[in-house]
Amino acid sequence: MADPACGPDGIVRPPRDLVFKAWTDRDVLQRWWGPKGFTNPVCKIDAHPGGSIDIHMRGPDGTVYPMRGEFREIVPPERLVFTSAALNRQGEPMFEMLNTVTFAERSGKTEMTLDVRAIMLTGDAANPLRGMTQGWTESLDRLQAEVA
Repeated sequence: MADPACGPDGIVRPPRDLVFKAWTDRDVLQRWWGPKGFTNPVCKIDAHPGGSIDIHMRGPDGTVYPMRGEFREIVPPERLVFTSAALNRQGEPMFEMLNTVTFAERSGKTEMTLDVRAIMLTGDAANPLRGMTQGWTESLDRLQAEVA
């Protein structure tokens, strides 16, 4: 899916090094990851191929939504590929997604594209998947505000 947080021309205003860093620096990622009103009391990231990503999003009602994944490809500042799995109460994946984020330089600005594909689904996946588009949209809006 194309990044809905981009301007009408599909361009994020800051330079691509800064936008790429927002995805790979723990302190920055912790501030913007998740839908509006969510915080990330746990945010661990080891941004290299084979490295892990572990984020526990806390919703406004206090519910915690753990997610873990693994970086598969990192080409600074052009491309990130990582998995993300939403975990159930037993800590087992309900579904796993393959996320590909590309960052293209456009006259000192950044065109960012996010592609999310399901690579594993369980019977528990239907409910959380219903909110995924809205969740990514709100997360990317927060990213846009963070790097602005």
